[in-house]
Amino acid sequence: MELGISIAVTLASLLMILLVLLHKGKGGGLSDMFGGGFSSNFGGSSVVERNLDRLTVITGVVWFVSIIALGLVVKP
Repeated sequence: MELGISIAVTLASLLMILLVLLHKGKGGGLSDMFGGGFSSNFGGSSVVERNLDRLTVITGVVWFVSIIALGLVVKP
């Protein structure tokens, strides 16, 4: 059971990193240095952006629940 939860945490962590990197820069900071400010001026919140937001939140919840479950399974 511990191995399965550890795999779930690892997969959720990698997916979370990927999803956060797929988000568009909102201006300010490092995203403007690499051209994020130019592309963020075009278009608003599209269906793809909203779905990406939802998927990121769902992945975050899965990650959080997996961390709590792993903490409960691996008690000292």
